[in-house]
Amino acid sequence: MKARDLAGYLIGLALFVVLIPLFMWKITGTVTPGSVRIVIFALMAIAGIGLSVWTIVYMRLVGKGNPMDAFDHEVAPRTSKLMTDGPYKICRNPMLLGVFIYYLGLVIVLWSWKALVVFIVFICIMMVQVSSEEQRLERDFGEEYLKYKARTKKIIPFIW
Repeated sequence: MKARDLAGYLIGLALFVVLIPLFMWKITGTVTPGSVRIVIFALMAIAGIGLSVWTIVYMRLVGKGNPMDAFDHEVAPRTSKLMTDGPYKICRNPMLLGVFIYYLGLVIVLWSWKALVVFIVFICIMMVQVSSEEQRLERDFGEEYLKYKARTKKIIPFIW
């Protein structure tokens, strides 16, 4: 694995799995969640992080690339093949869906309007990123991507 690939994975891990959740927790203050909220969070964290990890592994093995591509700036090598199977059959952005599931679990366990605001701001920023990424994918993969886009939901399977 190249240093640039490793950097992409470490930046993603630090930002999405550690720093943003830590920020959500920090601004919320002292929280004493009930056991039901803890169980819901644990299940959502496992499901969300699991989906994101599956997507990263699939992207590495099948797409021959790295997910760290921010606002059309290649941080680590991009995928060289359009991925439409595996987690990409679920939706066009399965890694982001996994992060959303994880963060929604955090909002539930923290039960704070401040954590909810962070989550909503994160969604808005990511939607701008997704729009930028979709433009790049249309340039890179053309008609193949447009057909995939027409038959596969953006984030939430069967809905959006």
